[in-house]
Amino acid sequence: MAKRKKYIQRALVIILVLIGVNIAAAYFHGRWDLTAEKRYTLTSGTKQLLRQLNSPVDIEVFLKGDYPASFKQLAQSTQELLDEFREYGKQNIRVTFINPGQGLSDSSRMKFFGELTAQGIMPFNMKVQEDANESYSEKLIFPGALVHYKGKTIGVNLLKNQGGQDPLQTMNSSEALLEYQFANAISKLQEEKKPLVGYMLGHGESLGAEVYDALTTLQSGYGLDTLTLQSVPAIPQDFNIILFAKPAAAFSDQDKLKIDQYVMNGGKVLWFLDETNAAMDSLHQRSEFLAFDRGLNLEDLLFRYGVRINQDLVQDLQSDIVPLVVGNVGNRPQIQPVPFPYFPMLTPTGAHPIVKNMDMVLSRFVSSMDTVKAEGVKKTILLTTSRSSRRVRIPAQVSWDIVKTKPNIREYREQHIPAAVLLEGRFTSLFRNRLDQATMAAFQQVSGHPFRETADTANKMIVVSDGDLIANAVSRKDGPLQMGINEFNPGFAFANKEFFLNCLEYLSGKSGIMESRNKELALRLLDTEKIKKEKTKWQAICFLVPIGLVLLFAMVFQFVRQRKFAE
Repeated sequence: MAKRKKYIQRALVIILVLIGVNIAAAYFHGRWDLTAEKRYTLTSGTKQLLRQLNSPVDIEVFLKGDYPASFKQLAQSTQELLDEFREYGKQNIRVTFINPGQGLSDSSRMKFFGELTAQGIMPFNMKVQEDANESYSEKLIFPGALVHYKGKTIGVNLLKNQGGQDPLQTMNSSEALLEYQFANAISKLQEEKKPLVGYMLGHGESLGAEVYDALTTLQSGYGLDTLTLQSVPAIPQDFNIILFAKPAAAFSDQDKLKIDQYVMNGGKVLWFLDETNAAMDSLHQRSEFLAFDRGLNLEDLLFRYGVRINQDLVQDLQSDIVPLVVGNVGNRPQIQPVPFPYFPMLTPTGAHPIVKNMDMVLSRFVSSMDTVKAEGVKKTILLTTSRSSRRVRIPAQVSWDIVKTKPNIREYREQHIPAAVLLEGRFTSLFRNRLDQATMAAFQQVSGHPFRETADTANKMIVVSDGDLIANAVSRKDGPLQMGINEFNPGFAFANKEFFLNCLEYLSGKSGIMESRNKELALRLLDTEKIKKEKTKWQAICFLVPIGLVLLFAMVFQFVRQRKFAE
């Protein structure tokens, strides 16, 4: 009786301990990320963003359905990430996985797909095998999500477009950017007041169809206003960023003083500059033209900040295509796409969050850049040419003839010529020790703030030596295209828009969120050759070892049992 009572007491203690552990686990629990690249660890900026949520965020993910293994892996990674979001956002993160269009009529389904596209979620055309006869049909899938917060909605593309990249690497890059994509969407929805961007005018900048996508992109995520530099005594500090998009006329000293003092007072500048007059329109009108210096008169200002745009044009063997008439069949010309060395495909360099995990960027008639000494200013190169490039000094004759002959590889010996540079630090004014007291007093009177010889705090700006990088082609049939799309190859978009947005987000102060772009997931692939050679061996091991372990356990158990009862 006493023995039975003892067993009952032990059982009750065990039950109470288990209940206590479960209750404690509901309130206190931990997670350990044992992966080498910290795959399941959120950045500090994302954690802070999620902890500060004061209303629910509803996330609809369109990755539910019968998809190939790669998309199922993307869906699983998304689920794991959003589970991690719940750890910090608690009940304010609500997630639903949806099969887009399921249960809808054909007309309603197409309308719904149109709404997803309007939100920026681009469809992916996938071939699906219908039966054993290997017949295929096409199916549209939308690897994206909608994020809702306080009545506002934003679309998120989960599949990264990486032209020419291995599909496995594409999926790997997409998974690496998942945290940034969702955190950035939530951050944008939380903004009560959008950062204000000033689109600068007065020096031949365009407001036409060729910058339609840039202006639309700005309006979708930022406050946008135009500002003619000559019409104001000083650039208002209300602007978080000012943007110079391919100015064509010279800047006066008065213009540069306004820009300089805007920078000295903490204003951010994003420059897209063409130092030469080279443009595709010139080649449309004639077979050749002379490229020469525009004379923007910005050399001294940029030099003081730490960068120089050189008087040249870059040619690169890694370049985009143009159509070339190679002959005639009957009365019809035969057109063939050929690489044009003046259209380099720029490569993101380094591990900076602006360009991390980003595809190549299309440029047209880009000039080379050099960083120069500027005390207190850090220079980070963002975009460069390939390993096979060269510089052509201007004035230079630009002609279609360059694509009619095979390039001499030995002439393209320069590597990684810079084309975009980030400058960060305490800038020094170009006009330091150059203005008299009367001029400084007059400037203070018209601008409302004193003349500063150096910036009080660290600042940043980005200089790109190609004004066409944010320009878009205009199709006769479809009108303005997305920036980064070659009108002769509209099926693929370069990362121009992504680069433009990343520059704006970094300058507008979202560096905490952009830290998550630095996440890199190691792609651990199996050795296919080794698999073929050792296939039989590993099949035998996987089949026989579990059986052997079971038999070994049975033998040990039987031996112990016999010894016990023999005693």
